[in-house]
Amino acid sequence: MGKITISVIKADIGSLAGHHIAHPDTMAAASRVLAEAKSKGVIIDFYVTHVGDDIQLIMTHGKGENSPEIHGLAWEAFKAAANVARDLGLYAAGQDLLSEAFSGNVRGLGPGVAEMEIEERPSEPIITFHADKTEPGAFNLPLYKVFADPFNTAGLVIDPRMHDGFRFQILDVYEGKAVTLNAPEELYDILALIGTPARYVIKRIYRKDGLLAAVVSSERLNLIAGKYIGKDDPVAIVRAQHGLPAVGEVLEPFSFPHLVAGWMRGSHHGPLMPVGMKDAKCTRFDGPPRIIALGWQVKNGRLVGPADLFADPAFDEARRLAQQIADYMRRHGPFMPHRLGPEEMEYTTLPQVLERLADRFEKVEEAPKGVHKERSKML
Repeated sequence: MGKITISVIKADIGSLAGHHIAHPDTMAAASRVLAEAKSKGVIIDFYVTHVGDDIQLIMTHGKGENSPEIHGLAWEAFKAAANVARDLGLYAAGQDLLSEAFSGNVRGLGPGVAEMEIEERPSEPIITFHADKTEPGAFNLPLYKVFADPFNTAGLVIDPRMHDGFRFQILDVYEGKAVTLNAPEELYDILALIGTPARYVIKRIYRKDGLLAAVVSSERLNLIAGKYIGKDDPVAIVRAQHGLPAVGEVLEPFSFPHLVAGWMRGSHHGPLMPVGMKDAKCTRFDGPPRIIALGWQVKNGRLVGPADLFADPAFDEARRLAQQIADYMRRHGPFMPHRLGPEEMEYTTLPQVLERLADRFEKVEEAPKGVHKERSKML
């Protein structure tokens, strides 16, 4: 069999009771579209699920990345689901469908996309990650730990096939430019960039011999739309085992619920909570941000699974810690660092507030001479 493409495409097309959870009827509508396409041989296999209010389409096919046919299929599935959402009066129906016209590719039209074209290994374990109420940069820290931190991934030290390290393609989402850096040789340069996850996002990770190991969606809806319409609710695909990090090494970073941007109105920092599919719903302050991990075996393009990888008591302490972090952050109310900084509030009401108050700002007299000098001495 030739190369297989795994496409994970997500969209928020409407939710039951606010930004809470996708309605089962909308997922059923999307499933019917994909089932018909499978019967016609357009795709090999598919699975439809959700995290929070985002419908997730997982498809396998032989048409490569950025296929107009596959992206058009996803668009039709989301439109069918959005029509059901409108009939049910669901909240924010069609939110992520930013255009009525499909232009051959869903990138830039609202949905998030992660795609990976591969030659299947004899056994091909793959993990798909699906997050809600956060942005693509939320994967920066965990993917760095998976593919560059030997304290997380023992295979970087003891597996000869990983010992040379990995290459990180890092995208500047503001400039639309990317740079590829090598680990471990350029670890500090990698960290210098991805430590600013709102701007620099890990897009792809390759083993040094060129084997593609991971890919992340990179769409930022506020940048696409030019106004605040929510964060981006990213997805990712990670290959595992056989010269790549083991499944347990891929999951390990999520035992630490690190702070990510998003949460309520896409304007707050909060912990990324790993949950099983039954808990993939967002309630408290529209959150906290959630992530699910689905484990698959891919064989001749067929999806064997999924295994609900975070539905495990081993992650109970991570969930408990996430709740404690959520308590702490919520106590800050509208103050930073709970609320995002002004550069990230560009598409909210903050600019309107500043414009409305512009005429009321008055110049204040400078401090008496010598005050600044004395203060600098004290510092």
